[in-house]
Amino acid sequence: MQRYKILIVSALVVFTISALSSRIFHSESTDIPHKAETAATTAEKEPNNKKDVVLYASRQKKLHTALNAYFRKAIAKGDVVGAGVSIVRGDSIMISEGYGRKNSLESSTVNGETVFRLGSLSKGFAGMLAANIKSEGKLDWTDKVSDYLPEFQLGDGSNTNNVTLANVLSHTSGTPYHSFTNLVEADIPLKDIAKRFKEVMPISKPGVMYSYQNAMFALCGEMMKKATGQKINTLLDNRFFKPLEMCTTTTNYETLTHELNIAMPHVRIRNGWRAAHLRDNYYNAVAAGGISSNAHDMGRWMRFLLGHNPEIMKSDAIGEAFNPFIEIAGHRKYYQRWPGHTRSYYGFGWRIHKFIEGDTNFEKTIWHHGGSVNNYRNEIAVYPEADLGICVLLNNNSPIAGTVIPDLYEIVKEVYSQTEPKEVQKVSVTSL
Repeated sequence: MQRYKILIVSALVVFTISALSSRIFHSESTDIPHKAETAATTAEKEPNNKKDVVLYASRQKKLHTALNAYFRKAIAKGDVVGAGVSIVRGDSIMISEGYGRKNSLESSTVNGETVFRLGSLSKGFAGMLAANIKSEGKLDWTDKVSDYLPEFQLGDGSNTNNVTLANVLSHTSGTPYHSFTNLVEADIPLKDIAKRFKEVMPISKPGVMYSYQNAMFALCGEMMKKATGQKINTLLDNRFFKPLEMCTTTTNYETLTHELNIAMPHVRIRNGWRAAHLRDNYYNAVAAGGISSNAHDMGRWMRFLLGHNPEIMKSDAIGEAFNPFIEIAGHRKYYQRWPGHTRSYYGFGWRIHKFIEGDTNFEKTIWHHGGSVNNYRNEIAVYPEADLGICVLLNNNSPIAGTVIPDLYEIVKEVYSQTEPKEVQKVSVTSL
């Protein structure tokens, strides 16, 4: 009897240990796939049913082939050293790839994770951040700069007292073109630059004239800091980069210098391009040009802009940054020569273009910005009606920069306008 009791107790102990072990391993095994699934659903969301899967793969393959041909030609011609490219369609990142070299003297190639400096593409992040803070009631477009920065003065009192956050974000403060960009590039603190604007003679009243700025635009970061108690770097991290899992997107020079997968900037020489050094300018003015990122993270960013992350920011709040605030006059800018272009505006950190496609009379929209810093040259364009985003990051001042957006738009349009491939037709017949 005693032996039976011992055997029963032993069996119970073994059973208990097995059950606990099973729970522990089950917990671990379900936790990891859950994280992976979260990353996929927030970033790429590939289709579920068989027909859509085949169609998705077919289109993605055609985009790969077309883009490979496009950039291979540009590289062979000597127009491009390296490029990071992302294309978003709907809630999917269709392309986040690299082309060419990170350094013209080395064999290492660009991929979707290779980091580039964004330059003025940073302005789009700043405008969206301001819209995000406004949606919480902590900031308003009509807030005066002088209420947040008492040291700020522009011309006389009537100008100073009427410059608002909207004017700063739309380049309509009344300051001459690129006022004090030299001070930004000299790494002067923004608070000191704010004091210096009293030396500037305004060219118009606030809100009347579009005149592109870096120093004035960057003051929005100081206003947001006063409104929230956090630096713009922290605000961008907590509100956008972390929740969108933009893991490689940063706002400081120190982190950039330790990045192993980076595309080096290049300068033109007689026989091509020569790698240059990274510079530490614009990190005192993050809102104007201090962000670095890669193709895959920019895909996540465009997916967010198209409204596919409502848990982070609602579409109506996002849309406020894209409200046309001032018309950009003239027809000499490169984007004003894009096919079908009718007119351009500036919103809050974004250009808004209107264009007519083909023979239709229906006017469509592009949310766009270009960026240039430290010999990097970048373009981003979001087509809201098509639920489409295109971003191209270049590590040289490439001559294709002015046309790469409409060029890639035509490629995407061609791929998506094609009839269903035979593989999809076979799936359709099989499913019947």
